[in-house]
Amino acid sequence: MSGMVADTAIVGTGPNGMAAAVTLARAGLRVALYEAADTIGGGLRTEALFDQDVVHDLCSAVHPMAAASRFFRDFDLPARGVDLLHPEISYAHPLDNGRAGLAHRDLERTCSELGRDGARWRSLMQPLLDHSQGVVDFVLSGQRTMPKDVVAAALVALRTLEHGTRLGAARFHGDQAAALLTGVTAHAVGKLPSIASGAVTALLAHLAHGTGWPLPRGGSRSIAEAMAADITAHGGVFHTGHRITVLSELDGTRLLLLDISPRGLLELAGDRLPPRYARQLRHFRYGPGAAKVDFLVSDPIPWANPDVGRAGTVHLGGTHAEMVRQETLTARGVRTDEPFVLVVDPAVTDPGRAIPGKRPVWAYAHVPHGDRTDPVPLVLSRIERYAPGFTDTVLAALGTPAAEMEHHNANYVGGDIGTGAMTLTQSILRPVPRIDPYPTPLPGVYLCSAATPPGPSVHGMSGHLAALSALRREYGVRTRPFLGPRS
Repeated sequence: MSGMVADTAIVGTGPNGMAAAVTLARAGLRVALYEAADTIGGGLRTEALFDQDVVHDLCSAVHPMAAASRFFRDFDLPARGVDLLHPEISYAHPLDNGRAGLAHRDLERTCSELGRDGARWRSLMQPLLDHSQGVVDFVLSGQRTMPKDVVAAALVALRTLEHGTRLGAARFHGDQAAALLTGVTAHAVGKLPSIASGAVTALLAHLAHGTGWPLPRGGSRSIAEAMAADITAHGGVFHTGHRITVLSELDGTRLLLLDISPRGLLELAGDRLPPRYARQLRHFRYGPGAAKVDFLVSDPIPWANPDVGRAGTVHLGGTHAEMVRQETLTARGVRTDEPFVLVVDPAVTDPGRAIPGKRPVWAYAHVPHGDRTDPVPLVLSRIERYAPGFTDTVLAALGTPAAEMEHHNANYVGGDIGTGAMTLTQSILRPVPRIDPYPTPLPGVYLCSAATPPGPSVHGMSGHLAALSALRREYGVRTRPFLGPRS
């Protein structure tokens, strides 16, 4: 295959680059993928950091979209041997004095534990669950076509307006339900409340009681490996350790899809872009940063509330009011000592990730864009608040400040793991205001990263939709290729 002349070149092998490659290869095109790193996967990489027998997810760890998005539903990860493991409790939100909000996979159990707020939680989630596939497909469509499920679209709109304003938390009597919901809202990584964060809440919160927030057995790389296997089975070729520095390196390739940030496109294209389009890309806004900490620990996290230790994901942010204050300050570039932190102890859901006396712990802290602070002390302090004694279990820790995240993945500009701020405008009109956001003004060149709709998360839809746009525009193909495994 080394002598193959490719119809299509794809720069970047993150989930969107590979989703584009799967789609185009299934349509019969010869695809070549170029990856600057020595390993494929982008945000789907899993490696040993401290001990050869314990692996850590370098970027994403929990994958609600891998169980829900249309691309992955059609691709069918379970049929390809990817075991999506579901924790009994999708996510938890500890509070002081040993209290906690728990989002069980079972909606009724969640409601029963929320006391007088249980009925209100049910009224939020049940209608979304009744139209879950329509909700997911609408939010992850890029909103350029009429929704197939009009009721689902209306529900999303109503929930977005509610969760994106102060009305969301005001519907609850106690602080547990309000904090539980706001912890999901904070996944938007920006000022709270906001319309964009409201849409994120409607999508992610109801999935916790539906298709779930699963972890792939063995780590996120299993998703990347399944996609890569399908690409190579259909003639695709990977070139790792090969950084593309200028677009002219790929001249002669009819079709080029770029799983890169707008800044990356400016760097690769140089003066080939029309001035107006280049100016729009330069005005593209990046969001707050994420600072990563990987821990090797000797024991499970000693949460003050033991039930928190049964959750796949844990949100550390305190009360609703505390999270609104912290996330808004972070979005304004103000560093605090109490950032919002996400924590995952993978072995809770996937016991095979641990060995006697050693297990990985994954954590992100939301910090200002480009922040250079070592996140280890910050994250330790946040975990200790709700899990006294955690520090005593730490065998090793590796912190990656937000400013260094883009050295790890060039799309994470300033530590922005969403490849662009999730503002109201940029949630839909990313990277520039266009009816079809994927083609660039350069002939045959398309952008397919999370900087395009529907935005961040491991759903593959940005790459898939970009590939469909390219097939339609360049080849006149309007039929979606079959993506599932063949017997």
